[in-house]
Amino acid sequence: MIRLEIIANHSVEENILESLSKAGVGKYYTKYPTIFGVGSTGPRMGDPVWPEENFALVIWCEEEEARVIKRAVEGVKERFPNEGIKVFGLADPTAAAVSESAPKAAPAGEDDLAGYFVAGVED
Repeated sequence: MIRLEIIANHSVEENILESLSKAGVGKYYTKYPTIFGVGSTGPRMGDPVWPEENFALVIWCEEEEARVIKRAVEGVKERFPNEGIKVFGLADPTAAAVSESAPKAAPAGEDDLAGYFVAGVED
């Protein structure tokens, strides 16, 4: 299992949800409707000085679904490169121990999550 966290500006929330829906992934999630923070695109504090706000989706899914979600969110990020869209992922360290039939990692390539996640955090 992979825990994904999608954090983005409210301005692209509908775009992200629509992209996930079209891809048939991310059907079950927890949404934090308003979050504040400082990222590479600047502060989002919901106050008069930094009025923008972010939201977050937390999705637990299998690795293949995580790859599809990653691609769907990247498509939105390509359309809105300045809106502060991030995806972070963390693999369940007990997953391999629970099931010996757990899928093996895919070969490195454009869908390789290993290049996207470092110790559970996006590069």
